[in-house]
Amino acid sequence: MWFEHISILDLTVKGLIVGMLASAPMGPVGVLCIQRTLNKGRWFGLVTGLGAAISDIVYAVITGVGMSFVIEFIEQPRTMYILQLVGSVLLFGFGYYTFRTKPQLRPSSKKKGTLTHNGVTGFLVTFSNPLIIFLFIALFARFTFVVPEHVGQQILGYVSIFLGAMLWWYGLTYIVDKLRSSFELSRIGLINRIIGLVVMVVSVLGLLSTLLGLTLY
Repeated sequence: MWFEHISILDLTVKGLIVGMLASAPMGPVGVLCIQRTLNKGRWFGLVTGLGAAISDIVYAVITGVGMSFVIEFIEQPRTMYILQLVGSVLLFGFGYYTFRTKPQLRPSSKKKGTLTHNGVTGFLVTFSNPLIIFLFIALFARFTFVVPEHVGQQILGYVSIFLGAMLWWYGLTYIVDKLRSSFELSRIGLINRIIGLVVMVVSVLGLLSTLLGLTLY
């Protein structure tokens, strides 16, 4: 079976990429993270991202468990080929949607609250959107990221996704905090367009690699 030969490095890198791509679009929680970083401080923005990352892991596990039930079907070369094509198309559509989306800025409370409260609200905002499962299905299919049956590799795969998500939130809050004096919330739309463009490029490269029988990722 193909997943018996997957390397730890390959699983880790793919998990990091999946985690970052799932977290990057500036949806409600992304806007909330930036607003809290600017209004309350970086730690409050970072724990908001932490809550979102935990929610992402819940949905990633649901996706992985669902796909594990059909692993014998998925591992067939023809099926995997089709899944990669479909995953690339879905990922392109998601990137285009992200590119076109203009994030809505919401009034942000000046009251800091506790770090726990900020983390919990970040989790709830993300968890309230179950459509993210479709994004994980597209990402898992595109990157052939079906976590193997081995418990150790399962844990490594999901931890990698979580770390990838946290790398995004860490980097985002770091940049916003450093540019605090000059950062404008109107730039969130520009961030979304850049992210959407990157996702579309990745999906096109993946589609071409599948059609041409190349191995890019």
